Amino acid sequence: MSRRAAIITGGSRGIGFALAEALGEEGYGLTLTARQPDTLHSAAQQMSERGFAVEHLAADMSDADAIADVVARHRERFGRLDVLVNNAGVGFGATVTEHRVKHVDLQLDVNVRAIVLFYKECSELLLEAGKEHRNALVVNMASLAGKSPQPWFSVYSATKAAVVAYSRAMNKELSPDGVKSVAFCPGFVDTDMSEVIKQQIPAEDMLRTGDIVEALRFLLRVSPACVVPEIIFERPGEAI
Repeated sequence: MSRRAAIITGGSRGIGFALAEALGEEGYGLTLTARQPDTLHSAAQQMSERGFAVEHLAADMSDADAIADVVARHRERFGRLDVLVNNAGVGFGATVTEHRVKHVDLQLDVNVRAIVLFYKECSELLLEAGKEHRNALVVNMASLAGKSPQPWFSVYSATKAAVVAYSRAMNKELSPDGVKSVAFCPGFVDTDMSEVIKQQIPAEDMLRTGDIVEALRFLLRVSPACVVPEIIFERPGEAI
């Protein structure tokens, strides 16, 4: 049984994979979830080959039962939860006249509703960890768009603003019991998710996944007396 354990959603690639890898290096048992089974299996295998304790389960973050299954699988394998990383997210660009209901609903379901449901399903385990060491942590992946909403990405921006607000609300509710929440608000990060924008912003000018990882490492080391409600990651000259 691992000394500490974490769940990472959207953990098969990009930022989620990098955060999972960092937690594995810190000695955490890992439960990875993502939508695509093949990509997820490959990610879990890479983690296992590095000697990390890994569980994985493909799940649709818009499905409440699937979310409950992920948490149940994690509890069965590890019996505890010290870090929850709500990283899974989707984004669709559209003008106000072009919004498609299924895309609006999917962004609301995956970017906001799934986070709410993960808190609900994980609350008992997180509170147990908070009682033990008063440093349980929930990382919620927001976006710079949630701090500076953008046209075309209006619905995505709104969902990420909701993530920031929900993180602050959870801090008021749970931090007295040792469960901290932080909203990560990065601009464009050099991953495959940012391919659509790399004609305008070269990859070498984007944030690195390592930048996000270092923020997580910092949060794992602050004292129980310190709560960091959000971290904004900007490129040079990209002030909100």
